[in-house]
Amino acid sequence: MGKPKITVVGIGPGSPEDITPAVLQAVKEADVVVGYKYYFQFIQQYVREGCPCIDTGMKRERDRALQAFELAEQGKNVVVISSGDAGIYGMAPLIYEMAKERKEESVERRVEIVSLPGISAFQKAASLLGAPMGHDFCVISLSDLMTPWAKIEKRIVAAAEADFVTAIYNPKSNGRYWQLHRLKELFLKSRSEDTPVGYVRQAGREEQVVHVTTLKDFDPEDVDMFTVVIIGNSQSYVIEESGECRVEREYLMITPRGYYREVPSIHTEKESTPSPNKGQEIMMESFRTIASELQHPDIPIWRKWPLLHAIHTTADFSMEDILYTDEEAVPRIYQAMTSMEKPCIITDVTMAASGIRKAACERLGIEVKCYLHDERVAEMAQSQNITRTQAGIRLAVEEHPEALFAFGNAPTALMELCDLMRKKKARPAGIIAAPVGFVHVCESKYMVKVFHEVPKIIIEGRKGGSNLAATLVNSILAWPDAELLKPGRDV
Repeated sequence: MGKPKITVVGIGPGSPEDITPAVLQAVKEADVVVGYKYYFQFIQQYVREGCPCIDTGMKRERDRALQAFELAEQGKNVVVISSGDAGIYGMAPLIYEMAKERKEESVERRVEIVSLPGISAFQKAASLLGAPMGHDFCVISLSDLMTPWAKIEKRIVAAAEADFVTAIYNPKSNGRYWQLHRLKELFLKSRSEDTPVGYVRQAGREEQVVHVTTLKDFDPEDVDMFTVVIIGNSQSYVIEESGECRVEREYLMITPRGYYREVPSIHTEKESTPSPNKGQEIMMESFRTIASELQHPDIPIWRKWPLLHAIHTTADFSMEDILYTDEEAVPRIYQAMTSMEKPCIITDVTMAASGIRKAACERLGIEVKCYLHDERVAEMAQSQNITRTQAGIRLAVEEHPEALFAFGNAPTALMELCDLMRKKKARPAGIIAAPVGFVHVCESKYMVKVFHEVPKIIIEGRKGGSNLAATLVNSILAWPDAELLKPGRDV
């Protein structure tokens, strides 16, 4: 009699080329093969003549394992087969658990256990979709036969919130028809509707079908028990397939590691985007950290871009609740400023002006002015009994009525601009409203909010400051760099 041995093998998803040489050799040397009968068709040609293939039926895994041990203890060289990898939702864990159990029962003949890896279904599906598992990922089974649904749901939420690429096994069966719908609902709470989703039916087999869609358009009814679903992370993107390939598909699904900063995407126009320098890379690394900690990360890029700047400057995540932006405010102001012959930025105090990036202003031909120390201001303030910042805004509007106005200190200056807008004397390209303090601050922000025709960014409530006003201006000047935050980019 030979030495008792059970070799647990993964035979891959079904295609002959996806079975490893080690597994083929084990099957050829087997005295008996134990497994679910559906999978025998994939290895029958490699089984030596006279070697029995024993089926215990579906959902009879314990019986299958027990029979494998009984045969091995008779001296047989037993091979237990699982589809994919035997250690991933396969027979290997059960075999090892039973070996421990039988050892504790003092069975005389000890059985050697060998586990040989195979290509898992999610790996095969991923290769057919492109490269969706390029960064951190997890695999979740929706089968609740041995795991309570409440625990599965916790894992789904954790995967969605942690931004893992997520592969879904056992997505559906005759008795489980609603679970995948619930998974989609949970993912949409944490992920963008545009998140790529790929799903492959019968991966590696003749009936193989490959699909790519978005989380919003993904229909769980298109999926059955032979399908593997892969949901991308916030950086996953889709590109058009080109050139000859073995799989008929229109798009490729990619999750980058970050080696390349610029990747062509069907979601963006094919225009040149500046490559980040070292300073940008450091800032983007900070933005990546901030974005990962936002309560609501899937907000529009025109809102996220100034928000990241505000939190980066203050390390204050309450900005997520108090930073208000009109729709498309940043790109609208940027477009207005770059379309002017002589664009100008007006600030209420010099500290706000000093924080605005000089290099960006020089590149765009923008002048930054603060009238607070203009010799005319003191005289006007005294003669008209107004604050110096109010006087500065009056002079600024006379000379630059279409400027971008940024307020980081004086609510009276912001109120003055509102009054001049009501009188049709000012037509700002945009307004940054971030005065700070306790008197008239909230009221000034309420006042400016009613001017719907002017794009605005407002720090609501008492918070604000010159540093915030400056960084929000900088977010506008750097608007083209927001391209780096789009799907397929580095943040």
